[in-house]
Amino acid sequence: MITYQLDIRIPAAISIVVGRLGTFEFPAGRYFYTGSAKTNIEARIARHVRADKKLRWHIDYLLAHECVSIKKVERFAEPECAVNQRVNGSIVVDGFGSSDCRSGCGSHLKRLP
Repeated sequence: MITYQLDIRIPAAISIVVGRLGTFEFPAGRYFYTGSAKTNIEARIARHVRADKKLRWHIDYLLAHECVSIKKVERFAEPECAVNQRVNGSIVVDGFGSSDCRSGCGSHLKRLP
């Protein structure tokens, strides 16, 4: 499994529906989203960057908003939760991107202070 982390910017507060999680307010700021792929991580990252895609994962709903942008992508050989837990940030949406998490992360999207 290979882990990736998206460095995301939201220039102004937005309100979006995140699939079945519901509607949430995302304050302006810098966010990190941590994810992983068993195979073909480059295809997964390319999908996140692409504007035209079916909304499948929580992160898709956020990235589909016109003002949200990915500034940088990093790759890691460590487990997804270990990378996510190093991010010193706050949880805006409980359970975001972490429905299969067994490490108690709370969310795989964090807003930096």
